[in-house]
This record gives sequence, structure tokens and C-alpha cells, in this order.
Amino acid sequence: MPISHARLERTDFRRIAPAAEAAILALGQVLEESGIEQGLLELIKLRASQINGCSFCTQYHLNIARTLDIPRRKLDLIAVWRDAGVFSDRECAALAWTEMVTDVARQGVPDEAYAIVLQQFSETELVFLTTAVGVINLWNRIAVAFRFSPPLPKQPGAGGTV
Repeated sequence: MPISHARLERTDFRRIAPAAEAAILALGQVLEESGIEQGLLELIKLRASQINGCSFCTQYHLNIARTLDIPRRKLDLIAVWRDAGVFSDRECAALAWTEMVTDVARQGVPDEAYAIVLQQFSETELVFLTTAVGVINLWNRIAVAFRFSPPLPKQPGAGGTV
């Protein structure tokens, strides 16, 4: 078993700041009830986590995505989604938006990106999509700062989430 390099583990965060964790989880629950497809939410969480170099969240959302039966090909190719040819127009718009919002400090969010995403999402959906990107970026920053150890991958056929 590898030696943990964590500064804090996820369980330590929960123990030290239960109200902060509860607030973030409550916002996550609102997003799950927003009407946006759960699989799409997992794809954007996974992509933002990759961009941010968050091993904990990348593994965590891969585990969830596998339980949702998101095609393995999509999970394998999400880092190169633009050239993969396996994502729907809606997924591509969400992934492009996720990348823009995740990297907002470097490039902002151009009007063209906004116009493209509005072709696939209603204003209401876009508000929830943008909030989802913000929440996963918050989790990424917490997990990267404290170096949360990645959860174990789920074994095939072992349903549930971490």
C-alpha cells in the first residue's frame, strides 16, 4: 500500500470543518436536483479535476461515472474530447464551458463561448452548469491544497460511490 502524501485527508477536512463541508455538499445536492443529466455533471467534474491536477477528485468522479454507465470510451477520451468524436454537441458545449470557467483567470469567458453554450443549454441550465463548474473547482482547490489521497477505484460490478 502506498504511503500517503496527504497534508490532510478528506475525513480530516470533514472532522475539522463539518459546516464548510455540509455547505458545499448542500450546493452539490441542489445541482443534482437541477435537471441537468447526472452523467453530464460527472463529465464536467472529471474534466475540471483533470485540468486542476486533482487526483482525489479525478478518481472520485471516475468512480461515480462508472456507476452511471457512462461509456468507457468517453471516460478514456475526455482529456482530448475535442478530437475524440464520441461526445454529443451538448457534452462538447458543456466541456468547452467547463474549460473556460475553470481557466477564467487566464482567458476570461469570451462572448463567443457564451453564445455557443447557449445553443445547447437554456439560461436556467447554464446557471446550474456554471454553478457545478464552480463547485468542482472549489473541491479541487481544497483537495489539491491538502493533497487528499485519491480514493480506491471501484472494481467492476461493485456499484455505489465513494
